[in-house]
Amino acid sequence: MTDRVSDSSRISIGLVQINNAYSVSGETHYLPYSVGLLQAYVEANAESASRYDFLPLSFKREPVHILVNKLKDADIVGFSLYAWNSNYSLEVARRLKAENPDIRIIVGGPHVPDASEEFLRTNDFVDVAIHKEGEKTFLELVERFGDEDWCDISGASHIGPDGKYRIGVMRPRFREIDEIPSPYLSGVFDGLIETYPQVKWAVLWETNRGCPFQCTFCDWGSNTAAKLTRFDIDRLRAEMDWFRINGVDYIFCCDANFGILKRDVEIAEYAASVKKQYGNPKTLFVQATKNATDRAYETQKILHDSGLGKGVALSMQSMDSDTLTAIKRDNISLDTYLEMQRRFAKQRVETYTDLIIGLPGETYDSLANGVDLLISTGQHNRINFQNLAILPNAEMGDPDYQKRYGMELMRSQIGAIHGTASEMDDDVLEEQDLVIATNTMNRDDWRKTRTFCWITGFYYFDKLCQLPILVTHQETALSFREIFEGLINVDDKRFPTLARVRDYFLEEARRIQAGSSVYRYSERFLGINWHPNEIMYMTLRADNLIDSLYDEVRVRLLELVSDSGNDVISPELLDDAILVNRSLLKAPHVAEDAELSLSYNVWEFYKGMLFGDDVKLQKNPNVMTIDRTSETWPDFDTWCREVVWFAYTRGAYYYDCEIKEAAVEAIA
Repeated sequence: MTDRVSDSSRISIGLVQINNAYSVSGETHYLPYSVGLLQAYVEANAESASRYDFLPLSFKREPVHILVNKLKDADIVGFSLYAWNSNYSLEVARRLKAENPDIRIIVGGPHVPDASEEFLRTNDFVDVAIHKEGEKTFLELVERFGDEDWCDISGASHIGPDGKYRIGVMRPRFREIDEIPSPYLSGVFDGLIETYPQVKWAVLWETNRGCPFQCTFCDWGSNTAAKLTRFDIDRLRAEMDWFRINGVDYIFCCDANFGILKRDVEIAEYAASVKKQYGNPKTLFVQATKNATDRAYETQKILHDSGLGKGVALSMQSMDSDTLTAIKRDNISLDTYLEMQRRFAKQRVETYTDLIIGLPGETYDSLANGVDLLISTGQHNRINFQNLAILPNAEMGDPDYQKRYGMELMRSQIGAIHGTASEMDDDVLEEQDLVIATNTMNRDDWRKTRTFCWITGFYYFDKLCQLPILVTHQETALSFREIFEGLINVDDKRFPTLARVRDYFLEEARRIQAGSSVYRYSERFLGINWHPNEIMYMTLRADNLIDSLYDEVRVRLLELVSDSGNDVISPELLDDAILVNRSLLKAPHVAEDAELSLSYNVWEFYKGMLFGDDVKLQKNPNVMTIDRTSETWPDFDTWCREVVWFAYTRGAYYYDCEIKEAAVEAIA
């Protein structure tokens, strides 16, 4: 085959990693870290780096034809494919090949299947697919530009000129990942920052690669139990300094298990010291190691105390033993989870727990009972209920695995939570494969489960009715599950607002099963995507239904207690709990402090529950003052953004308050 270019010719390379825009203005973007690594590696290791001209990195979604026009004269274009950009990126690649048949299209990233023959035949405009770590493979492909004899290249697959599928052996992982230069420190992103001064940049950050766990829904360690490789600590300090110098506020740490290594404490301490001295970065989001250890606790405590941490994720995914076995997480114990939750609560560190809906072996009953257990053992801040999505390179992506557990999949639209909805004339919707039923949770049960989870989040973790629910649970034999189900199973005529909430969530569940996005775009509320429970909360506020909601909740809780048999609850106590809850919720258009005269020590009891202290509910006349003037939201849009959106993970929906004239609280 004749070379398309001589060795002395220059080769133009375009790299594309599309991320979603964040913030109301749409001007917060992630720097394209993955393709930045490719450019940095080529520039450092190519035989003649000056031979390659890298076009400006493509990082944002824009009309497809515009991006095609920018890239059509390149010799090589590489795409990093993720669930949120795969369809768009492939459409750009398809049009590029149609516009310029000589262009070479290379794809890599987590959304490229390891078993890639069907993918390559479906997307016949793709010349080569890269698998696993791509830096060395990409360099080798670039160095062979014009040759196209790729059969012996490790970590790559393609359809040959003879129409046969060929895949090289999987390339061994880097033993020393510092062979890959930092795209931050090597100047790869300097041009982007200079070209887009209006953009507020967020960054992806690796301190190590690999995962020792084998969770079947994840493509990190699934089926491999990959050993960890580490970037040098001096490099990481230098990158943290770079983030600070370049005004980065938000860092997403890509490590699968931050806190698993001894040095993670040192990394956290350095990040905290940089923030303390310079004020930014403001947030360092990490995914905590799965099992509780003193070191994992220490790293999270450092991030929390410095203000870098915005809550600690305690990821159980399921509380059911059969399910945990099916997804290979049975080596992550409930006892260690509960110990971590207890320790953080004592230190006033907010936590949240992840549960996944639709996992193999899970039933409506097992998930509802798991939610009840989590709250009963102290999770009062947030449970994040995730819909199970299939990743192509996870063990769960294997059709045999799906058949074993009767998993029904639905192609569902993807939207970025709190991101702007695409309204471009020339765009492509993204999709994912959601599990909408299994052999232990049929379609009806999935909708029932999804609705139960939204109801739980709405009334409890969004703080709308957390105090009256807690008080009712504490004073009676009613479980949290029974209370939530009681707020679902209502007579429509007697409880129209509760029924409206329930029916909205049921319809959202049906919509997802029909293939719509798991998030809901709202033109009415800031023109961005929201969680359905956020939409419901804002709707009740906007439609002046908050008072009717509390009136119906009061009647329904008293009814549930009465129907349960021998249990009784003081209506006066329940009224106190509802009054406190309603008055504490941050609201728009409010600029005056409030003072409540209460008969019971509801607030002291509530704080005791949050922090693991045994404070008994008792009659204890007191006056609560609520500070509504330190934080105000003069218009509804500002309240939507700063309260409903920004406070979501931390559940920071309450005003500050203090108790006056209270008797000494009874602490057991």
